[in-house]
Amino acid sequence: MNRFKQYASVQLLETKKTSKALLKVLYWALGILVIVVLLPWTQTISSAGNVTALSPNNRPQTINAIIGGRIEKWYVQEGQFVHKGDTIVYLSETKSEYMDPNLIVRTEEQMKSKENSAGSYMNKVQALDGQIDALIDSRMYKLQQAENKVRQGKLKVVSDSMDYRALEKQLDIAMKQYTRTEELNNQGLKSTVDLENKRLKVQEMEAKVVSAENKLLTTRNELINAKTELSSISADYQDKISKSESEKSSALSGLYEVEATVTKMQNDIANYSIRAGYYYVTAPQDGYISQALKNGVGETVKEGSPLVSIVPSLSDFAVEMFVEPIDLPLMHVGNKVRVQFDGWPAIVFSGWPNVSYGTYGGKVVAIDNFIGENGKYRVLVAPDPKDHKWPKALRMGVAVKSMTLLKDVPIWYELWRKINGFPPNYYTPKKPAGKSDKK
Repeated sequence: MNRFKQYASVQLLETKKTSKALLKVLYWALGILVIVVLLPWTQTISSAGNVTALSPNNRPQTINAIIGGRIEKWYVQEGQFVHKGDTIVYLSETKSEYMDPNLIVRTEEQMKSKENSAGSYMNKVQALDGQIDALIDSRMYKLQQAENKVRQGKLKVVSDSMDYRALEKQLDIAMKQYTRTEELNNQGLKSTVDLENKRLKVQEMEAKVVSAENKLLTTRNELINAKTELSSISADYQDKISKSESEKSSALSGLYEVEATVTKMQNDIANYSIRAGYYYVTAPQDGYISQALKNGVGETVKEGSPLVSIVPSLSDFAVEMFVEPIDLPLMHVGNKVRVQFDGWPAIVFSGWPNVSYGTYGGKVVAIDNFIGENGKYRVLVAPDPKDHKWPKALRMGVAVKSMTLLKDVPIWYELWRKINGFPPNYYTPKKPAGKSDKK
């Protein structure tokens, strides 16, 4: 170093004394820098979104044509305020099956004819029921008569059988008397007249036995005929009853078909009446007509086609913001959010939200569990009741920038995190005192 002293510039630097004022400035700057890097800094998640309504009922909606038709007349203009039930547009019918102006009246007449037909079927069923009851009663009486006849036939067979056996016994006795008389006649103890009388009596008894046998056989045949008649009566009446029941089933089938037709016609009449009410498209709630999606008169619209869009007049404003998937674990229901609306001037300090100007407070009320088409998750923010009220002049769809407030950290830590590209600290928000998961 001594060898450089021969130069005048080196000698001048060695002899130059540092100013005390500069040192003080440097010391103060260093102290302020140390203080600044130790100050608290609120970590935030910045996101963009737009104004919507907290309740789905109060969000902008499209009024669709419930039925297909032809636009005949408009009753509103864009930007006009309408009340619930006010007529927006009138549609005329385009389907041929509904064009008859007396469609409901004619359908009602057809239904009355079918109802009368149903009454005729019912009368027929009742008549057949009476006929079946009469046949059942008649069968019972006829069967009783036939059973009595069979019983009488059985008793007559028993009686004739007993007569036949008695005559057979008398014939046997007559034969024995004839044999003894014949022996006595041969011995000369009985006359020939007595023998001929005995022979005549035997012949008479043989004739009586044959007659009794014929009578018994006739009685047995009558019994068989009575039994056959009994079976015939049962089968005949069963056939008649079955035929009447078949006719009754046919009448009931026709009755049920007519009743089904009447029910369908009642349904058709109700549908026609309801459809006629859909020709006039009305406002579902109070609001402003924002845009007519169909233009002019005479344009044909399909069923479900959008006609106009309406913005409800009563809106519980909220903000839907979209966050990156990497930031989703840091979001919790109840998180504080600072909101900046487009059109409202604001001065924003992301790390010190309390000194920001023109921002409004909000709280996270809902977080979607599925990712949206834009590759982000939707988070719904409602106004914070403990903060300033949101502007009354807000409108649906206004663009929004939001900052979700996270954990407080020193500035030096936040600078270090930013330099290294780390995400904000993961944390779990503290629960209010007095609340516990334990039950």
